[in-house]
Amino acid sequence: MSSQVQRAREEFGGRLREIRKDARLTGRALAALSGIHFTKIYRIENGRQNPSENDVHTWCALCDATDQVPALIATLRGIEGMWLEWQRQLRGGLRRLQEKSYPLYEATGRFRVYESDVVPGILQTAEYSLAILEIAAAFYQAETDIGAAVAARMERQHYLYRGDRKFAFVLEARTLSTVFGSRDVMLGQLDRLLAVMALPSVSLGIIPPQVVRRLWPGEGFWIFDDQLVKIETTSAGIKVTQPREIALFEKAFKLLQGQAVYGREARRLVNDAIVALQHL
Repeated sequence: MSSQVQRAREEFGGRLREIRKDARLTGRALAALSGIHFTKIYRIENGRQNPSENDVHTWCALCDATDQVPALIATLRGIEGMWLEWQRQLRGGLRRLQEKSYPLYEATGRFRVYESDVVPGILQTAEYSLAILEIAAAFYQAETDIGAAVAARMERQHYLYRGDRKFAFVLEARTLSTVFGSRDVMLGQLDRLLAVMALPSVSLGIIPPQVVRRLWPGEGFWIFDDQLVKIETTSAGIKVTQPREIALFEKAFKLLQGQAVYGREARRLVNDAIVALQHL
């Protein structure tokens, strides 16, 4: 499980522990009153298990803290929604997964995106996207509506051309040399990156491979305004909504931006990657 999810569970358990202590109840006393087994009480308080919503209602009622129930339930639902296993998300197929993002894109005015290995979906060519989604479909054994999923992903790109959206991208240099599909597919994708650099809504920085790091490369993440962070891991997609955690991702993004090059230097890195591919 992601460290972000685990930390959220531990913090939530800590809040419930404080509520219990404020009521001057031991864990065993609360267990006896509530019918919740005392070992579950301690697993919840130590972030090893999520309580049910009924557990939260009972816990707060016995601790004279019913005024805290709405906030606790909202936090609990947020934690449960942070960890979204790909196998579960992909049950409706790849196209449906792509289309589920439309409302979020429509509601977001500022996008900040860091990717360490793959070109962000909204910047992908159809051929590059097809290669990526074919890999995902095979790995996760998802329904093979790949053509429709590619079309849905391409549909999102119109936001790049609207004057009411701002996009800041930071890519690791290895993104330019990691080949998906074929050499020709990758050459087309690199040409696409050169084209989007000219868009007024887009800032695209590339972190050179020899730069002295101020922050380690990590998993890619997307920051949507200042309300949500999405991270994709091999097993699941993670949503971060806690302001304190979002602030950490904003800090990380600012550091990564400071490591990147832009404009002429960024175009040179892309062109160098094109030349290297042409000589393969």
